[in-house]
Amino acid sequence: MISINNLTVSFGGFTLLNDINFHISDNDRIGLVGKNGAGKSTLLKLILGINAPTSGRILVPQGLKIGYLPQQMEHAKDKSVMDEALTAFSELFGLHEEIDRIGVELATRTDYESKEYGNLIVRLNDLNDRISILESESAESQAERVLLGLGFKREELGRPTATFSQGWNMRIELAKVLLRKPDVLLLDEPTNHLDIESIEWFEDYLKSFPGAIVLISHDRKFLDNITKRTVEIMLGKIYDYKVPYSRYKELRKERMEQQRAAYENQQRMISKTEEFIERFRYKATKSNQVQSRIKQLEKLDRIEIDQEDRSALSVKFPPAPRSGQVVFKATDLKVGYGRKVILQNVNMTVERGEKIAFVGRNGEGKTTLMRVITKELFPMEGEAALGYNVSMGYYAQNQEDILDKNDTVFGTLDKIAVGDIRTKLRDILAAFLFKGEDIDKKVAVLSGGERARLAMAKLILKPHNLLALDEPTNHMDLLSKDLLKQALQAYDGTIIIVSHDRDFLDGLVNKIYEFKDGAVKEHLGGVNDFLERKKLESFKELERKASETADARSLSAEPVPAPQSPEKGKEEILPDYSGMSYQQMKEKEKERRKLKNRIDRCEKEIADLENKLKDLENKLGTALGREELEKLTAEYKRCKDALEEKMEEWIELKG
Repeated sequence: MISINNLTVSFGGFTLLNDINFHISDNDRIGLVGKNGAGKSTLLKLILGINAPTSGRILVPQGLKIGYLPQQMEHAKDKSVMDEALTAFSELFGLHEEIDRIGVELATRTDYESKEYGNLIVRLNDLNDRISILESESAESQAERVLLGLGFKREELGRPTATFSQGWNMRIELAKVLLRKPDVLLLDEPTNHLDIESIEWFEDYLKSFPGAIVLISHDRKFLDNITKRTVEIMLGKIYDYKVPYSRYKELRKERMEQQRAAYENQQRMISKTEEFIERFRYKATKSNQVQSRIKQLEKLDRIEIDQEDRSALSVKFPPAPRSGQVVFKATDLKVGYGRKVILQNVNMTVERGEKIAFVGRNGEGKTTLMRVITKELFPMEGEAALGYNVSMGYYAQNQEDILDKNDTVFGTLDKIAVGDIRTKLRDILAAFLFKGEDIDKKVAVLSGGERARLAMAKLILKPHNLLALDEPTNHMDLLSKDLLKQALQAYDGTIIIVSHDRDFLDGLVNKIYEFKDGAVKEHLGGVNDFLERKKLESFKELERKASETADARSLSAEPVPAPQSPEKGKEEILPDYSGMSYQQMKEKEKERRKLKNRIDRCEKEIADLENKLKDLENKLGTALGREELEKLTAEYKRCKDALEEKMEEWIELKG
């Protein structure tokens, strides 16, 4: 279908792709892999005709429809979600307009026997045939189904796209690509802005997609679930494996080991042959054997080992200066933009040394709270403050907007570096794989992964004791992600990280804050504990709703008892730990003890308030003078309000 022949791409003496050849067939599922900057995104742009090769050809059949989702793009801001998605049907709407135009012309013309009239009839039939293919269901139904699958709620489809985050706008663009029903899909890191549920829906969609797919992704599981063929780009060459990603890794390792073993065997044979020739070169009795072995070496097809790209990140964050125990604290926080409230009633305390993840759907407020922490956004209500001696390093998600495209790689660091660190800038850039002429590259020509590495390099310039990282792995290759994770695990400061990458968070964070429906909920433990707990909660919620539905009639007539004061001394019912692992039991018991301590503390405060109310009632009965009476009455009201609040808190904790 698409044929790539002797393709070479060079930039100023540097060869990115060198004489590569491969073919994309009708139903291929290709995973395009390699390090950041290897040329993966460039190859997709070459297929589309956005870029032109230095030499070679790309043959694309005429009329072939290609759907392309790039890493970065401009988003429409003047339409609703549904209206923007419906722009994918411009061809269909154009066909309807042409049918209407031909219908009007046929109704007004009277030259029924003319050739032009016959051509209009033929064109009308062709248009109707084309529409019957494209319009298996209405455009609105198709758009709604895809948008809901990608995580939008039905009530959000009428909202302006400008009110959504960059991640949600990327989903709209992905929906438009899918709705155009192309013959070939070229997808450049499509899961970067998708949550787990949307990724699963997208996987199911791609599995049933009838055309070819060429996919760039740094998500191992996604590659394994979708691709059946892996094309690796390494040092300008391609290596084509007819297997999914995980199997490719095994075969690649086996191939390199076999190649190395064959090379070493051949070198030993060559060495022995050369030794024989040198030893008996001047012996007349051995002359025939010497000549035979010389000819043997001349005819030998010498084995060469494929050159490997062994470059890798070498990240080590500077030791963190000591901060206060409380690194960040939010109290009754309410934040948003203009009149739109994103989060409210947020109470959070981040302590020194904690490694915390913010998780949740895109647009739920994770980046918004990050902007509050970094003082880019101020609260509508409540308080938010960093602790004593906190020095924060911030990695923002929108590196496209933050980095100066006209600056060079070296200049980006040189502008902000001060003191002795200026003498180490080349070493720091080398640690992030910017070597030799790379440091003179303009930011504008860097790939998404290279920009991510450059932004991370900026964090090394100054010792920080708080790292606030918003989607740091979005454009990093698989090896770079693993090495960054190791560096963060060894880092002795505090980390707050926004990420949807389960593999990256696993073993890195020890506390999760879940963002959902305008609220923030704390979960102790790692990401796997959180996901297991969420599944359990979802199951219990289903059970509870089913039970409520079944008992609704019998319960509807029963009065709801008023809340009573808490009673102590009742026998405690311990949770059921059957079927749990030791770690799960440990975490569950830790949560139970924490909840019990909060309930005990609440009960003590309620008892103190009740005693204080009785004392105030006695004083009110013996009060002398108007001034004392007003003072006691005001205090009584404050105490009573506090008691009601504590009772509501106790009911919530017990519930």
